[in-house]
Amino acid sequence: MTSTTTLKETPLAACHRELGAKMVDFAGWNMPVQYKSIIAEHMATRQKAGIFDVSHMGEFIVQGPQAFDFIQHVIANDLNKLEAGDCALYSQLCYEDGGTVDDLIVYKRKAENDFLLVVNASNIEKDWAWLQKNKGAYDCTLTDISDKTSLIALQGPNAETILAKIAGDSIKQIPFFGYGRATVDGVAFSFGRTGYTGEDGFEIFVPNEKAAWLWGRLLQDGAEYGVEACGLGARDTLRLEAGLPLYGHELDADISPIESGLGWSVKPEKGDFIGQKPLAEQKAGQVQRKMVCLKGEGKAAPRQGYAVFDGDKQVGVVTSGAPGVYVGYPIAFALVDKASAKVGTELAIAIRDNKVKAQVVSRPWYKASKK
Repeated sequence: MTSTTTLKETPLAACHRELGAKMVDFAGWNMPVQYKSIIAEHMATRQKAGIFDVSHMGEFIVQGPQAFDFIQHVIANDLNKLEAGDCALYSQLCYEDGGTVDDLIVYKRKAENDFLLVVNASNIEKDWAWLQKNKGAYDCTLTDISDKTSLIALQGPNAETILAKIAGDSIKQIPFFGYGRATVDGVAFSFGRTGYTGEDGFEIFVPNEKAAWLWGRLLQDGAEYGVEACGLGARDTLRLEAGLPLYGHELDADISPIESGLGWSVKPEKGDFIGQKPLAEQKAGQVQRKMVCLKGEGKAAPRQGYAVFDGDKQVGVVTSGAPGVYVGYPIAFALVDKASAKVGTELAIAIRDNKVKAQVVSRPWYKASKK
């Protein structure tokens, strides 16, 4: 077990301790797993608003005449989908065989050939090395701003109202997966209308030295709208209910975006990119495994690594599982044989000494109602 004296901390660590957070080691960072309880924080985000410290995530700037061409070469999605102005795109970095280096969000900023990449905390060094390795002769510069940037996620039905109270009503015009800027009390920050909970909300980029100010302001101004500080525990149960993948679980070097059910974000037809050929073949049907959503019976929660059976035959393994806090039944992602992946198929999960019935259902388990 890594000693807490060696763990990295975000600029908000003192704020978490003041709120009585339970801190844990996550990817080498000392992070809050919960404040009141995972269930309370999960429900607050679903019903009102939750605020999360995700400053451990990585941020890279890509700029220059061929920044677009370089990013288009290393991601599986099509950067041409980004319209003029500020907007965002979900994608993956893939290996030559189609396996996943990481998943990320690409933000296109106002200046031409000026992009922000947001990557997973556990993969910052690996992703940076991968991008450097594949930059080749592309005329662009890469800048790692991870250590200078804090990231706060404001999520939930009341997120727009809370941020508008601070930054002005103009933020209401920013569409889903849009990107904007604001200056409040002389502090400039940017934000994407993105998140990892299945709810409307924003991920707000702010300089480290102003992170505590923004965190406090969001809690203070959001109090009347029911905002709650939330930890990584609720972040995980929320993303799972919403059917969102987690690297190291639903995506990995051995699990491609196609196998993970993310074919909509892979565009082989766009032209050459790393992993194009195997991903094109998989998208055309040459895949033997599929990620499925399972609805379990009873109350026992499936966990990563539990075996999945179709009759007496093991056909796969759970990649993520949880009680299903809001939906009210056990849920799990599982990577299973293609033949057992059809919606409606009755499977079973080996939980301790029992085989618990579970049905393949459509993704996601939870979808927020539109305003």
